[in-house]
Amino acid sequence: MAAGPCRMRQDVFRAVLITSLAWLVLFSCLLFYYLDRSLLISDRSARFGGAGFVNDSPVSQRIQPSPFDHPKKVSIGQMSTKSEAVDPEVQAQLDLLLATLNFDPQGLGAGGTGVTIERELEEEMQEKFKQNQFNLMASDRISINRTLPDYRIEKCKSVESSLATNSATVSIIIVFHNEAWSTLLRTLHSVLNRTPLHLLAEIILIDDLSERSYLKRPLELYTRRFPLPVHLLHLPQRSGLIRARLAGSAMSTGTVLLFLDAHVEVSIGWLEPLVDRVVDNRKRVVAPIIDVISDDTFEYVTASDTTWGGFNWHLNFRWYPVPDREMNRRGWDRSTPIQTPTIAGGLFAIDKKFFYEIGSYDQGMQVWGGENLEISFRVWMCGGTLEIHPCSRVGHVFRKQTPYTFPGGTAKVIHHNAKRTAEVWMDEYAQFFYAMVPGAKHVELGDVTERKELRQRLKCKSFKWYLENIYPESPVPASFLSIGQIKNPETRLCVDTMGKKNGQPAGVSGCHGLGGNQAWAYTERGELRSDELCLSGRDSAVRMDKCASNGHPMGKQQFKYVPSTKQLVHVKSQRCLAVDPSASSPLSLKDCEKTKFEHVQWELHNLTFRSDPLSPPGPPAPAAER
Repeated sequence: MAAGPCRMRQDVFRAVLITSLAWLVLFSCLLFYYLDRSLLISDRSARFGGAGFVNDSPVSQRIQPSPFDHPKKVSIGQMSTKSEAVDPEVQAQLDLLLATLNFDPQGLGAGGTGVTIERELEEEMQEKFKQNQFNLMASDRISINRTLPDYRIEKCKSVESSLATNSATVSIIIVFHNEAWSTLLRTLHSVLNRTPLHLLAEIILIDDLSERSYLKRPLELYTRRFPLPVHLLHLPQRSGLIRARLAGSAMSTGTVLLFLDAHVEVSIGWLEPLVDRVVDNRKRVVAPIIDVISDDTFEYVTASDTTWGGFNWHLNFRWYPVPDREMNRRGWDRSTPIQTPTIAGGLFAIDKKFFYEIGSYDQGMQVWGGENLEISFRVWMCGGTLEIHPCSRVGHVFRKQTPYTFPGGTAKVIHHNAKRTAEVWMDEYAQFFYAMVPGAKHVELGDVTERKELRQRLKCKSFKWYLENIYPESPVPASFLSIGQIKNPETRLCVDTMGKKNGQPAGVSGCHGLGGNQAWAYTERGELRSDELCLSGRDSAVRMDKCASNGHPMGKQQFKYVPSTKQLVHVKSQRCLAVDPSASSPLSLKDCEKTKFEHVQWELHNLTFRSDPLSPPGPPAPAAER
């Protein structure tokens, strides 16, 4: 009986001893692991010139960088992780690339400031400028981790993200072709330094057949240090932005797709506002305010938060002031998202499922250009909403010209893409594009059957609805009576902009029937309009002024066409538009009765006359009905 309790005490003692030893071993292993990891990071950071990640975000948003701590997948025909052996030659090449860069957050460019290159290096600077059409020497000098001020207005800083936003996952997709090493790294570092990592599923880099060696194995090796998954896909042939983005979105795993260009810098608090709006309504497509990074000095310059996206008759994207009606809808609150007719296209967030539901991108488009207007029209007409969020700011290097060459030439590619947009989405308003760009009529369109079937399947609204309800301020008038040339039959001369600008006199020249400078719309409001400019009568002079917006008095810009006499009567002065080829100003306003009748006669191309040509169009529908 006495032996039983003794044996029991021995068993308990043995169990306690074994458990204690197990905990001791586990603690020792953990201690060894973290000590070894700390030394490893320190050693490798030193080897790479101290290159790492920093941040200038608020404490709650800061990234705790852990280089080399997360596996990274590289899509180049096979998957690669940090455990793969490092090629010494690639490592040496990377070391040289990093040794030339500045990673000090307070180094050159800190606070978004620019850099001026010394005069004695001007020739070298200009030569390097040609490589990417921006000042490469300035970019290389500016810190990869440079700090940026918090550009947000105070009300934006106090907005909290929703719980739903914090559960979203974002796939950032960046396409590049021969991008400069320093600008690409600064793009990536700015994302890592100013983004809550729990929101990021991955960064997807699409190499569109770059020829520069540093964008191959060295880039793969460098991105292994990133504290989140990175996928790098090298495309086997030049595909262009549109198809490259489609390749990136196809391999994404996030619930939200966020497209960025490869030469940007995101600012503090940039991501959360975009994701908030998309999560709140999955049919919203949201873009940030796009600030300007100088292509010369790389100074970060904030853009206005009271502009939105539009387009002209050429189907070129343009920035315009936000009209009062939209400011009223927002309650004049600068932190409220702007409902914009179009987006620039380089940077925006979209729900992944919605992206595919509405047809992703038009795969018949080539390389780059026009895809932003196509997706803008499609989103609005097919049940979605486009927004610019003023609480999100991203700087972008705006170049004065593209450094890339397109097969067949830039104009041919851009006109091809614009023509597909016009034919599928613009209905009868496509003729405004052809009037301004007649050469596009002869550009190959390709098969648009699938895109037209998509529009029908989605039960999308008409382009007239878009102009009346979303963009009544558009240079393309929702209601027009004529589009084409304005010809004086006696002299065979046509009204011509002569390539002049706002405030300059209009003229006449021999009719050529090719549109362009001789393309005019006669609208139901009584405008004689060429894109953004309208004929305006001032005493006897006729000049071109910026067209008055809908809802504003037309004043000196209103004309009435009288079919029986073929006269264009200036409503305010009751004088007639007249031509006198011998005068120094051949186009003028003259007395309708006292002027030679043949000089005040005009033929309007494809005129469709209505009983009340000056009846104003109705107001746009309230936002709730759009």
